[in-house]
Formats: sequence, structure tokens, C-alpha cells
Amino acid sequence: MTSRPAKIRIVVLVIAGLLLWMSLYLYLPTLPLYVQSIESNLAVVGAILAMNGLWQMLGRFPFGIASDLTGRRRPFVIGGLLLGSIGAWMMGGASTSTELFIGRSLTGISACAWVPLMVAFSSLFKPEEAIKAASLLTLASSVGRILGTAGTGFINEWSGGFQLAFQLASATALIAALLMAFYPEKRNAQLKIMNPDQIGHLVVRPDVLIPTLMSAVLQYGDWAATFSFIPLLAEQFGATDQYQSARLSFNMLMMIAGNFMATPLAVRLGQRRVIVICFLLMAVGVGMAAVGASLGILFASQLFIGLSIGISYPVLMGMSIQQVDESQRSTAMGVHQSVYALGVFGGPWLSGILADAVGIPVMFAITAAAILLAGAGLLQLLPGRRPRKRRRALLG
Repeated sequence: MTSRPAKIRIVVLVIAGLLLWMSLYLYLPTLPLYVQSIESNLAVVGAILAMNGLWQMLGRFPFGIASDLTGRRRPFVIGGLLLGSIGAWMMGGASTSTELFIGRSLTGISACAWVPLMVAFSSLFKPEEAIKAASLLTLASSVGRILGTAGTGFINEWSGGFQLAFQLASATALIAALLMAFYPEKRNAQLKIMNPDQIGHLVVRPDVLIPTLMSAVLQYGDWAATFSFIPLLAEQFGATDQYQSARLSFNMLMMIAGNFMATPLAVRLGQRRVIVICFLLMAVGVGMAAVGASLGILFASQLFIGLSIGISYPVLMGMSIQQVDESQRSTAMGVHQSVYALGVFGGPWLSGILADAVGIPVMFAITAAAILLAGAGLLQLLPGRRPRKRRRALLG
């Protein structure tokens, strides 16, 4: 039975996780349009959007190592939130591409706070409940995302511009940082300092690396489509800011539905089958964007993409840490989130270069095919199956 202090910690971290992602998503539905209003070159637009993923990729692993070395989670969460507040404010007042690059980079570093936050949360549960813990906090993050995205269009229309959404995002991150300042954290008394050889061994462990690479591929598809070039394609069909908010909010709703489905599906079907389903869903969703000749089809594509991410994210994250010692979990989580951030970075960047060369629809077709091929290859490298009873135990 969970103690009262543990329940308080769980509630605080759930609220902090919700506010973190709300702050990062308040301006996201129309961010590509805002960037394009300052910089018209699609390759540069993609590069600016990709700064979020680049700094997640570069920052999450060091965040995890530093958190394990100090035995602290709270200072890194607070630091990330403060950087996110500064980055959102800077983007809202930007007049040049350089300012957008810097602001988007800071919000990317802010997302690194998710590593110690997730580890602090999972430490409140039994090790065999890793996927359950990941699903619960991921659900909170999805609620934060949908609260952020749902109002963007109305905020833009009411204020007559893009800036207010950035200012609200900045304030939300500050509130979350203040909340975490009162989080009752105890330093890890069983701290084990990993040497470079141990870190290298952890990085290449198949049970850590393969689920992480799978997550990177799925994130690539999601960020190439949902958060980067579907908004620009929809604008060509006459989409309003309200449509962009509704489309992304629907995507978030499907993510939440996927979060609820993740653990039951993994128990019933097994992790491998669930992963196969997620890759198929992502390829279908991106493929619909390739042939989508209407706003309705683009909207419907979010059903498949949202479910794919909603189911796969907690399952793959839980798989990547469930066999790792508690003292090394921040490092393992940093590995997972740094590597999958390759997809968050590569999605906007590479798809922007490709879209500038061959057009947005053809880029989506190539992306859908690449997702299927990568998924099939990585599935062959995934560590072998466990007996069903053992699998049930691991899932809690």
C-alpha cells in the first residue's frame, strides 16, 4: 500500500509533468506558421523546428548522468523549467531567425527535465511496475499537451497574433518550477557512480538500445508530420488557427487513448505485437498525409499517428529501463530520451530538406516507407520473448 508521503510526491510530480508539457505545447499548433512568417525557406524552417529535438538529444543523456551522480532529481527539473520559460518568452518576441533558433533551443533543453522527472516518479513504484509508472506519468503529460494545444487558435484569434501563447507558456513553466521548489526530495542513499566503461555498456545493452531506436523512428514520423509539415500542408488547403488547434488536440486525445491502452495491450498481446501495431499505425497516418487532398484526410491521419505514439511511448520507455538497476535508471532514461530525440530532431530537419527538394506530399510518402523498413529491421534485433507469466509480472 502506498504511504501518504509517497502519494503526495506522486501528485506533485504528476502536476509538474502536466505543466511542463503544457508549457511546451501552448504555442505548438501554430509554431510552424509563426516561424514561416519570419523565415520563408522550408529548409531553414525545418532546421529551427529541429532545434527542439537537437537539444533534447544533446542534453537528456548528460541530465541523466548528472542526476545519478548527485543523487538529486529536483534541481534538474527546476532548471529545465526555468530555461523553458526563458525560451518561450524569447520566441514570442523574436524578429529574426537567430532569435528563433536560440529560443527553440532553450525549450529543447527544457524538455530534458522529463528525464529526472520520470525517474523520480518511477522510484515511487516497484521496479516490476516500470511500464505502469511510465504510463501514468505519460498520461499526465498527454493531458498537459492537450490543455496546451486546445486553446492556441482561440488565444491567437483573441489577441490578434502569436505572442500571447508564448507568454502564457512562459508563465506556466514558472509555475511548475515554483511547485517543484517545494517537492520533498530525499537524496539517493544508495548512489553508485558509473565509470565510462559502465556507461558505454549500458548504452549498448540490447534491452536498452533497441526499444530506444524504435522510439526514435516513431518520433521521427510524428515530428515530421504532426508538428512540422502537416500544419503547412493544411494551410495550403485554407486551414484556420482553430483548425490547427483542433487537429493537434485530436492527436493528443488519441495519444491519451493510447496511454490507457498501452499496459492492457502489452499484457494481452505481448510487447512485440504491440510494437508491430504501432509501426503500422504510424506508417498509415503519415501515408494518409502523403495522399491527403483535403483537410478532412489530414485531420483523420492524426487518429493513427496519435494512437501509435500514445501506445508505443510508455511501452518502449518502460522496456528500456525495466531491467536496469535503480541507481542507473536516470542514466538509462537519459540514453533512451537522448537517442529517441534523434527522431524529434531529424523529423523536422531532414523532412524539411526533403520537402524543399521534392515537395511535402512526396516527402511524406518516402517517410512512411522508411518507417516500415526501419521497424521491420529493428524488430529482428529486439531481445527474445519472455514466458507469459513473467511478462505479466514485469508489467505490474
